[in-house]
Amino acid sequence: MADEFTHLTDSGVHMVEVGAKPDQKRRAIASGSIFLDKHTIELIQNEEIKKGNVLTTAQIAGIQAVKNTSSMIPLCHPLALTGIELDFEVKEDEIVAKCSVNTLGKTGVEMEAITGVSVALLTVWDMVKAVEKDEDGQYPDTRISDIKVIKKEKI
Repeated sequence: MADEFTHLTDSGVHMVEVGAKPDQKRRAIASGSIFLDKHTIELIQNEEIKKGNVLTTAQIAGIQAVKNTSSMIPLCHPLALTGIELDFEVKEDEIVAKCSVNTLGKTGVEMEAITGVSVALLTVWDMVKAVEKDEDGQYPDTRISDIKVIKKEKI
């Protein structure tokens, strides 16, 4: 079993040993989208959402999530992060989040970048849910999709 799965051993699970690997500058970039009603997008752009500034709050939440990735994903290594950028592109009915994470370490930061995007988009949803839900309290058109790693590299 240990030869087939890197995190499984004959006695259970473990976090893979990476201590022998050299430190290397690494970067990962991830993106994802949340689709919203056009009116909701206008409210966000005009800073008229009652909970506050949606994109700034989502940006802070995403950055905080990146910093806590190893606490949320059980076998993910804690990393010394050297930089995090989380930005948004606002479109007519969609907000695209893009998260870039850098480290100097022994393993990649793609899980951190994906986590940053995911939590940022979830924060957007939480902040706009009052205006996104229909008369039955449902979210027929709101959706998060296309979360992916755009690039993972050693630099």
